[in-house]
Parts: sequence; structure tokens; C-alpha cells
Amino acid sequence: MDATSGAARTAATTRWPGLTGLRVLDLSRLLPGGFATLLLADLGADVIKIESPGAGDYGRLVDPGTFAALNRNKRSVVLDLREPEGRETLLRLVERSDAVVESHRPGVLEKTGLGYARLRAANPRIVLCSISGFGQSGPYAARPGHDLNFLALSGFFAVPHREAGLVDRVGVRVADTAGAMYAALSTVVAVFGARATGEGQHLDVSLHEAAAAWAAPLALSRHNRAGPDEDPLVTGDNDVFVLACGRRLALATFEDKFWIAFRHRFAARFPALADDAYDRREDRTRARQTVRTLLADVFAQHDLAWWSAALSGLDVPWAPVYESAEEFLADEHVAARGLVGTVAGPPGGGPQAQVRFPVLFGAGLESLRGAAPAHGEHTAEVLAEIDAADRRHEEPQ
Repeated sequence: MDATSGAARTAATTRWPGLTGLRVLDLSRLLPGGFATLLLADLGADVIKIESPGAGDYGRLVDPGTFAALNRNKRSVVLDLREPEGRETLLRLVERSDAVVESHRPGVLEKTGLGYARLRAANPRIVLCSISGFGQSGPYAARPGHDLNFLALSGFFAVPHREAGLVDRVGVRVADTAGAMYAALSTVVAVFGARATGEGQHLDVSLHEAAAAWAAPLALSRHNRAGPDEDPLVTGDNDVFVLACGRRLALATFEDKFWIAFRHRFAARFPALADDAYDRREDRTRARQTVRTLLADVFAQHDLAWWSAALSGLDVPWAPVYESAEEFLADEHVAARGLVGTVAGPPGGGPQAQVRFPVLFGAGLESLRGAAPAHGEHTAEVLAEIDAADRRHEEPQ
């Protein structure tokens, strides 16, 4: 593969090769495709983001900060795929790439003349990863949708968290990120398969199915249960509690040893905890509402500072609930692990805090290498690379 500049760009990321030498063309927009290719770029792949003329990826306009976090370590090339010249240039890039990631609705790529059959004709080893809401086939394939719709149909809300009350929607886009992770993993597996067999393939990634796969171990085991009051995973002592100051604290004394340690530590101050009737998991589960009410009353008597001091050093799973990014960034464990670093932010802004690739490789990995590219920043560079590759190919051997 002729990816000289891209390889040089990623070679310094680690002391080991990672995904250096793997080239991915990113035709996607917004979160799912952007997060999938971010994972690949962080690990050393040369990810070339193909953007339309004008504004480019819609994410640049909607949320520049999130766009910057999703597109570090990538190169941006502007191609007008509505025009023959743009499509021809893309196919020249496909000839020298391992994978294409796209997130259009099913059938859109085919209508532009760039469906899998056409890409495969340009490069039999190409892997096309298509990320869509409901997959490339089935009754819902043509439906529009966003993260909340996929979660609604996935079983996500079928997993109870308390005896009473509906399951709340979380702010993190769970279906989008789950689908992105499956897309990234499957793309790498398919690329290595293509290198072994000489044959690429079309990957059909459904965000709905990805969310269902995450929810299924808990959701399907709830099948035929009357409700959360019969669910062994719905407990009173594995929950979030409001403190006297209005802040929240998460307690997870699911195992007996943790409940007993907590109870013994505070029984003298809170007489309700002197009762050993709930020292066994099955007893706490059976009396889940009583236990939760007991704990809610206990925690409501002091503020976060008091509870943090009282629980410090006690071998019990607890944590303050961070309600802001500032609290997360100030966490001593986050700092000690080097979880957050900075890269250049959107144009006009200063450095932006970003979370590194969340695995520490023994051989090293510097994932916070480069800022998200400006729109079309690398068009000339990438086109010069493929022109040079064509000239080398045409030279007599």
C-alpha cells in the first residue's frame, strides 16, 4: 500500500507498529462513524476523512468541541462525490486503502455509483463498513433514527434499576458508541482477513443491534419476570442517594462483605444500621425497598464533605457522583493515570482537554498526537501521494 506520508505520520505514535500501515477512508459524519475511525486513528491507522465542499462534516457546525474530540489524528480531504472527478479520485484512493467506513442510509452509496460492488472492482481486498441505524436490510432499514430511537427498540429500557420508577435516559449516546466500537473491531478483523485471503467484504453494522447486544445479557434474562420486585439485580443498597447538601453519592454494597463493613462502621451513629437482619444478599434483596429507605435516611443526614471523610479508607465501593466535567478533570486518579491530556482545539480556541485511548499498552501509545484537521487541510498532500504512487507504478521495473 502506498501510504508513505500517512505511515510516517503514525510511525512515531508508539514503539511498536500498532495499526500503522492500515489506511481507512472515512466517509461518515457525526458520532458513530467518527468514533469508530477515531479508535483506529488513535491506534496508528492512517484515517483520511473525506468531506464535501462547503462546510464539510455537519458536526463542524453543530458542535465544534465534540467534532474536535472525535477527529483527532485524522487527515481531511475535500472531494465532491456528486461529480465524476470526485468519485474517480475516491476510487483511486480506494485502490490504495484497506477499508472504507460510511454512515449513509442504506442505498445512498449505491446511488452515487460507489456501492460495494464498485469499490470491490477498484480493490478486491477493500473492506466496506456501513454503519446505519437499523442495518442494510429488514423492515426498519429505511427508517430515520438517532441514538434514543435505537435504545428504545433495543431492550435498553427493559433493564430495571429500581423497584419503582421508569428507567431514565442517559446523556451518553450509548447506541452510537456501542455501534462504533463494533464497527472498529470488525473492520480490523475483516482487514486482516482480507490480507490473508485477498478478498474483502461488506460489513453491515446496525446501531440498534449494537445497543441490543449490550443490553441483552441483562434484558433477556428479565424475560417472563413479573416486574422489578422479582428481579435479583434490583436492590436497595446498590443505588445513588441524595445527601444533606443536595449532592449525590453512589453506594454499591452488592456483596455481603461490603454491606457488613459499611454497617459496622456506622451502626453506632445510625442505630438503624445496628440490625443484622440484612447481612445476607438474599435478605437485602427481598427487603430492597426497606433497605433503600433506610439508606436514604442515613445519607440525607450529612453532606458530601462529611461522608467523604467518613468513608475514606473504608473498603467499601462508594463514590461521589460527578455532576460536571470540572469535577472529573480534578479527580486525583484521573490525573495519576494521565487519562486526560490536551490537543489543539477548534479554530479560534485554545487547547482542548481530551481523554486518551483508554488502554495503557505496555509498549506505549501516544493517542493525543494531533488535532482534528481543518476542512480539507490535507487535500493537496493526499492527492500528491496518490499521484506519486501512480508514477512509481508506471515506471519500468
